[in-house]
Amino acid sequence: MSHEQPVPGDPPRTRRHPVHIAAAVLSVLALVVTGFAWRSIDSLRNNLATAGGLGLGGSADGAVDILMVGTDSRTDAHGNPLSQEELDSLRAGEEVASNTDTIVLIRVPNDGSSATAISIPRDSYVNVPGIGKSKINAAYGATKETERLKLVEGGATDEEAEEQSTESGREALIKSVAELTGITVDHYAEVGLLGFVLLTNAVGGVDVCLNEPVDEDMSGAHFPAGEQSLKGADALSFVRQRHDLPRGDLDRIVRQQVFMASLVGKVLSAKTLSDPGKLNELSAAVQRSVVLDDDWDIIEFATQLQDLAGGKVQFDTIPVADLNGMTDYGESIVEVDPKAVKKYVAGLVGEEPSDSEDPTTTTPNIDASTVTVDVANASDIGGLATGVSDALTALGYIQGEVGNYTGTSVSSTTVFAHSADDDSAKAVASALGGLPTDTDSSLPEGSVRVVLSDDYNGPTSAETTATSGTTETAGTSSAAGTSPTPAPSGPPIDAGSSGPRCVN
Repeated sequence: MSHEQPVPGDPPRTRRHPVHIAAAVLSVLALVVTGFAWRSIDSLRNNLATAGGLGLGGSADGAVDILMVGTDSRTDAHGNPLSQEELDSLRAGEEVASNTDTIVLIRVPNDGSSATAISIPRDSYVNVPGIGKSKINAAYGATKETERLKLVEGGATDEEAEEQSTESGREALIKSVAELTGITVDHYAEVGLLGFVLLTNAVGGVDVCLNEPVDEDMSGAHFPAGEQSLKGADALSFVRQRHDLPRGDLDRIVRQQVFMASLVGKVLSAKTLSDPGKLNELSAAVQRSVVLDDDWDIIEFATQLQDLAGGKVQFDTIPVADLNGMTDYGESIVEVDPKAVKKYVAGLVGEEPSDSEDPTTTTPNIDASTVTVDVANASDIGGLATGVSDALTALGYIQGEVGNYTGTSVSSTTVFAHSADDDSAKAVASALGGLPTDTDSSLPEGSVRVVLSDDYNGPTSAETTATSGTTETAGTSSAAGTSPTPAPSGPPIDAGSSGPRCVN
């Protein structure tokens, strides 16, 4: 069992300016998925900053999968310090951090017919290589800092330690995203803070639309209702506002996505594609602010997308179980179900999700109202058995005994039945996210028992889990008194509309 504490490289101060990173990624994203706009610029290929040794794949899963991340860097892509004027324009403060507070996975089918940019919430609680369960935004920074200290203590120079630890941080993030989504990352793009301002200014501003006027000092967002064009510091404020919004972070996610869609539309417009000056400015912005993996020929890739229409460039968010989760040491997290994430991501190119630990099985067709399910909690997660039992009851199953597990030690969550061919156990296992099954001859025929371990990440009634009065062991749970907060709903946002979508 795990009692995770905040990992190195994730001090409270790193949370001061996550939206600056988001803003930078939003702008560069548009250039990646519409890269054919600058495919004729010869200098681009030779002057891009690159990174190697990242263990990337090769489009074997039916799509080119691009991981795009943002870093809170005070240098450009080539390591040159930003001027004081540039730093002031970013409103980024003086603190330097290595967390990747915006993570976007772009799936482009091998035929180049579409592109989907999938936001991964920065607080998603996932498995990180070498760390264990952690927020995904700490994978890069925590790994980098741990490796940097090790290298310095081993006699490496500061420059050597910085270069090698940065590579380790990138690899850890790539592996974390791959494990969560079930894909192989084929290409990597990284952007610093400066990219946002340079790119939005290069296209002459981005059109947005607000349902109501906003006046919020913490982000500097002071805008009227309706359509308007924003660039530079104003655009930063638009995408960074979180306070005073009806749905908080949910509305910020949607704002970022409509901003991306509008920027893609602007790049795809004839006014941009036919303007050599704008194309050169875009190229210069990318050269100064973006790092790509060294195996990626961005110009060749761009030719595959030359027929991509705006309506085929979509923006969405991975499925989340609870945006208001909390660890046992009081840190807020976003709970995700990796199986649901894998299914969603695979569906974007019509593939079946791949998970060697969770082979696909056919769900038996049974009458849930005839099946009694006992649920026993062998984890450190308070109220988990009650939450899982309530989730099963909502699906029509009969509630059996619910409480703490008193049997022999279990290493993973398992669904038990009297016999190995029990269809009821298989159906319950499927309903809970594809759990393994096993036999327990002490159970009556037709009865099912779920034994929950710390690895359980399937459906629960989070409100019951957080507020239950059971005597189950206390541990990680959702924030007390709250229900799961759904991810933004509705059709995906795309870049093909005639005007910006109005948002909160």
